[in-house]
Amino acid sequence: MKKVLISYFSLTGKTEQMAKYIAEGVRFCGHTAEVKKISEIKNEKDFAEFDGFIFGCPTYHRDMTENMKTFLFLAKKGNLEGKVGGAFGSHTHTGDAPKLIFDTMEYVYKMEMVNLGPFPLKEAIVDTMEGMQASQEYGKAIGKKL
Repeated sequence: MKKVLISYFSLTGKTEQMAKYIAEGVRFCGHTAEVKKISEIKNEKDFAEFDGFIFGCPTYHRDMTENMKTFLFLAKKGNLEGKVGGAFGSHTHTGDAPKLIFDTMEYVYKMEMVNLGPFPLKEAIVDTMEGMQASQEYGKAIGKKL
């Protein structure tokens, strides 16, 4: 059994809900998933006990939030190279943040990213059955990659 950290920022609660659904998908594969706000991660040692990482942030103004950028600089110190990863986030129109996070994890951190790519989901869909299932499937894909 592997252990996955799902760390996110959420302003409206939609990305937080996605994180919980993704965690369910990881657990369906027999792994453990710990869901934490990015503000709960204080230093690079907080990444040490995990085998996989999924980072989430909503898209605002076609970008990720500033606190997510700061978090990504901290994560870089966490020695994530070769670990399994994924990125997600909610959006209203463009959904650019998950792709930016995904690319950072793949090209800067040199992680083994899930072959589904980043997972953006429109805010209006998050609380529906479709949104729940799509999020769980993303979690399952990461669980299978582990």
